[in-house]
Amino acid sequence: MIGFEWNVAKVLWCLFYMYFTFLYFTFYGMMAVAVTPNNHISTIVSSAFYSIWNLFSGFIIPRPRIPVWWRWYSWINPVDWSLYGLAASQYGDVKHNIDTSNGRQTVEGFLRNYFGFKHDFLGVVAIVNVAFPIAFALVFAISIKMFNFQRR
Repeated sequence: MIGFEWNVAKVLWCLFYMYFTFLYFTFYGMMAVAVTPNNHISTIVSSAFYSIWNLFSGFIIPRPRIPVWWRWYSWINPVDWSLYGLAASQYGDVKHNIDTSNGRQTVEGFLRNYFGFKHDFLGVVAIVNVAFPIAFALVFAISIKMFNFQRR
């Protein structure tokens, strides 16, 4: 929490996003095991998705700099939404000036221009971060009920 303001709302936002991030990673792992026939295949599938999520999360390449034909994937990427929520909730309303390669601008302006993060979009980001664990848990529950990988 380096550089975070000691504000109750910002601490609660941080806890909220961290909790739901851990929750959707847990439910994604459960879903991957339930959808695949054994743990070896689920490990392969999960590691592939984790790599793609990391690539399109906006941490390595920010969303505005991702080519347009691949930008759709950042919108369905749960890690992107978590980073969006954490950065926008902690720094999206900071009006301090910083030096950037484009000159002096506020922290809020830098987040908006470089990453595309808007502080007033925080409610939608929170809803999406709640929706991912619910979706993964539902797919897990349906997979456990419907799929049967036993051989006779």
